[in-house]
Order: sequence, then structure tokens, then C-alpha cells
Amino acid sequence: MSELIIISFDSIQDAEGAYEEIQRLNNDLVVEVEGLALVTVNEKGKTHVQTPDQGASVGIGTANGALFGTLLGILCFVPVAGFVLGGALGALFSGLDRAGITHEFRSRVNAAVKDGRPTIVLFATKFTEDKFGEAIAPFRGEVDQTSLTEDQEKELAHDLSGDR
Repeated sequence: MSELIIISFDSIQDAEGAYEEIQRLNNDLVVEVEGLALVTVNEKGKTHVQTPDQGASVGIGTANGALFGTLLGILCFVPVAGFVLGGALGALFSGLDRAGITHEFRSRVNAAVKDGRPTIVLFATKFTEDKFGEAIAPFRGEVDQTSLTEDQEKELAHDLSGDR
């Protein structure tokens, strides 16, 4: 089972501290990170995405990297309301709902980013919840999480690949 965890912060300092802590927790095997990004919006409304550099030990495989990248784009950059969905995009969002990434979850993530709150997007295949929570608590983030079973993850990867 994998976890898609979104953590929104009131300050960039807290977000950056938590982002660094998650990388340390990955090194300490408290969390097995498959995808990690810090999303910020500047004063002009431009969105920036920071991911660990190549030297970091965040092990993003090709398949999971593609899945994470697509999820990141959908969660943070695609508006979830206010436009007409085309057939392919509608089918994709339907697939997300089936995989447990509901419209409500996407709306909460999108709202946090659009409100200018620094947000961490974390895709983890394993994590020790109590140790992770204890380590992240000092940064005062608002956590939103959804779990994906292996079957849901495979279905989602299939839907995101465009193979119909």
C-alpha cells in the first residue's frame, strides 16, 4: 500500500524544514519516498516546484517517477472546478476517483496551493506513521492523506499512461 500525503504550511520556513526532515527520514528508513516535492507560489502567483537533487537518496524509479509527476501536475496545476472536462480528462479524473484520490481530496490540495500556502507532496510506499508524525509535528503543517492499495496504484498508473 502506498500513501499520497499532502502537507500545507503557513510559512516557507516550516515547509522547508519539513521538506529537509522528510529527506532525513527517508535516509533513516522511517519513510520510503517514491516522490517528493515542495510546491510554492510566489507573490506574482507563479508556481514553483522543488524536488530533491540527483545526489539525494530519494529513490524514484521510472514508473513511480512518472506516476508521481503526473499526480503532482494534476493535484497542483490542473483546476478541479470551473471548466468542461474533455473525454480523456474526464476519464482520467474518473480513474483518480476509483483509486481513492477523490474530487474532494484534489480540491483541498488545489486550494492550499492556490492560496499560496507552501505545500509538500509526498508519495511514499512505506512509512512508520508514528515516527513520521512525531518528526514532522514541530513544523505545524496541515496533513491530508489518502492511501492507495497496490491494485489501485496499478489501475491509476494504467489510467495515467493513456492506454485505453
